[in-house]
Amino acid sequence: MLRPLLRPLLVTLVALAPALAAVPARADSDGERARRALERGEIRPLDAVLAAARAAVPGDVVALDLKHDDGRWLYKLRILGTDGRRRDVKIDASSLKLLDVDDDD
Repeated sequence: MLRPLLRPLLVTLVALAPALAAVPARADSDGERARRALERGEIRPLDAVLAAARAAVPGDVVALDLKHDDGRWLYKLRILGTDGRRRDVKIDASSLKLLDVDDDD
């Protein structure tokens, strides 16, 4: 019963395949936005950000978020300190300047 419908469907899919392949990935995804910002020099590489965060607050980074806020890129990290306390750390993604450290009490 479905067999007569399969051939036209397959022909249509084959015809559309080149057009579908040419559609770019969603450019507004977080990963794409971060990659473009890095390529433009607006943010520093992740390893440099992690090193700056660990220098300011020793411990393990357990969460990381990149935000564009008020015209600048910010990394927000959660660090589990060597003392067992969790801290939220904000770092300017361009200059690596430590902007804020909040204890998670």
